[in-house]
Amino acid sequence: MRIFHPLAFALAFFSSLVNAGVTVYYQVPLADSTTTAASANYTGAAAYDPTVLTPPPVPVGLTTQFGIQLSSSSAAVQGLSIPHQGSFMGFSIEFTVVNQIFGINATYLQVPFLNLMAILRERAGEVHIRVGGNTQETAVLVDSLPGGVMVTKERGTTDDVTATPTLLYTAEVLYTMANISALVNTKWFLGLPFNDTSNLRLGIAEVGEAVLSGPGYLLGFQVGNEPDLYAAHGVRPSTYLPSDYYGEFGIVVDAVNNDGNIPVKNNLVAPSITGQWTPESVWDTGLVETYSSSLGALAVEHYPTDNCYALYGIGSPVVPQDVFQHFLNHTSGVNIIAPYLNSTNYAQANGKPFIMMETNTASCGGLPGISDTFGATLWALDYGLQMAYSNFSGAMMHVGGQDVYYNPFTPPPTNQSSYHQWTIGSIFYSTIVVAEVFGPSGNAQIIDLQANTNNMFTPAYAVYENGAPVRLLLMNYVSDPSGASDYTTTISIGGSAIGQGNATPAQIQVKYLVAPSVSEKYNITWAGQTFGGTFQSDGRLTGSESVQTINCDQSSNTCQVTVPAPGAALVFLSTDAYAESGNPSTQTFPTTMVTKTVNTATINPSVLATSNGMSGATWELGSTSKGDVGAGARNSLSVVSLVGAAVLSTGMLCTWFWS
Repeated sequence: MRIFHPLAFALAFFSSLVNAGVTVYYQVPLADSTTTAASANYTGAAAYDPTVLTPPPVPVGLTTQFGIQLSSSSAAVQGLSIPHQGSFMGFSIEFTVVNQIFGINATYLQVPFLNLMAILRERAGEVHIRVGGNTQETAVLVDSLPGGVMVTKERGTTDDVTATPTLLYTAEVLYTMANISALVNTKWFLGLPFNDTSNLRLGIAEVGEAVLSGPGYLLGFQVGNEPDLYAAHGVRPSTYLPSDYYGEFGIVVDAVNNDGNIPVKNNLVAPSITGQWTPESVWDTGLVETYSSSLGALAVEHYPTDNCYALYGIGSPVVPQDVFQHFLNHTSGVNIIAPYLNSTNYAQANGKPFIMMETNTASCGGLPGISDTFGATLWALDYGLQMAYSNFSGAMMHVGGQDVYYNPFTPPPTNQSSYHQWTIGSIFYSTIVVAEVFGPSGNAQIIDLQANTNNMFTPAYAVYENGAPVRLLLMNYVSDPSGASDYTTTISIGGSAIGQGNATPAQIQVKYLVAPSVSEKYNITWAGQTFGGTFQSDGRLTGSESVQTINCDQSSNTCQVTVPAPGAALVFLSTDAYAESGNPSTQTFPTTMVTKTVNTATINPSVLATSNGMSGATWELGSTSKGDVGAGARNSLSVVSLVGAAVLSTGMLCTWFWS
């Protein structure tokens, strides 16, 4: 592993911790995370909501036997996408929760988060993360904050109808991100505050360039978050139009060009609209042509529905059971992407990547019983691949606080004593599969095969690299425990008969993404491995990996793969394709609170309370969600120290070793 300069001083210390452990005793037992109350009476945080919906009925007349014929050369394939990286699906993290997710500061990082990012890095080569959201607009960089924290909020200081607080942060946030990048090769989009263009605050760009740009960790700066909602949120006049955004964007361009502390001038991202304005209405202002030399990427943000009525009384009520079926078919992703096809072509013509900067199942926190289920896993996987096929260059799944349903990962809200602490959401599994679908080459091109006569319940995609087919992704949206809706597809490559250029391999490897039902929340496995349930994960997959090897029929030059209902199968068409992204050797960052008998240090909690990590009692970790004032985590971090001490804070510890 290569350690960059910010961490080099810690290397000697951590190398001494190989296979060593730290045990903390006198721990308070962890409360049972399994709820016994009826879902309808649940009043806890949305991230752990036990609501279970009824899966849609099994479709009538589903064809469960069909063939897939692949060309042996991409030259014969019409409609292949632009080349993609395995980092295509990343994360959009709300600014106010960075201290919960990343760590207390640049010295103490969240081990579960590092483990999760390491899983993706080993498959994709790197991980893309956007830090921003509504709170980026009011963010203010300050020299220091009381108690030494790096982020805090001032509620009641904005008039936004979504109750967005003013965010105060220090440069420690950027140093924290740099240290994470040095460990797991994350690369970042940052949001420029855009609430007052007459008094621009470019500190995040100045410090961001200084800290992140040199090592290559900075992707760009988002100029405005959802500007087409400014008028509705009361932060711009009701007459605010794309032409007004064009003018304000120009103010930012001029300010950046005149700021000697911002050396890179061509990495701005715009317009990040949600659909209240059409992208074409922004392109028609001339923004791209006028400011092409300043633009690094074009971007939009989109949610297919919302839960805003439940939170803010805005819009109309959405009944999750009524809309569940809309997420469980291929048509969903196709229809979401359709309004952007013209814009992806426009971006290509102008030499700009086109990015879905923020998305998830539903805005305003997602929907109970949908956003945290295996149905959402399949939906996000299909939606992400459909974006890639439609020539988006990346997509960021949004991450909020405790009071959202859709989080790919959620740190605990209170002090936990268990070895496993985080809750890994169903959508994180989607990001792993996408990373393996594309791999780290940067040359992966994808096509929607419109399989099974374009049946909306059984989509399939093929991936080509360097002119040859390398991977195949097969999906089954149907939820049918009887097994009657499992389907078998017969795959052949090249000619349809022997002697006609057939390139079907002798055998293939297959990984399965499965769960008992589309309504399942935690019993989800990828290649036999899982993150477990509520408060059960340290960010590492558990269980033995299961990869199926299927021998192909040499007489017919075909391979048969069965896909369960519900589920997905990633088919590796060659040993090289499997070795590239399907067989990673992930370096992880374990923590332990489990007693060991070898190489174990035992530390009394009274010593921990005065260790170099401070007592932890003064750290309050906030949430971005409405109603979460004071509900931030206290003493809840399983973190890794970068300053030469394994003991961190009260009740918390870290064992760092390479595995």
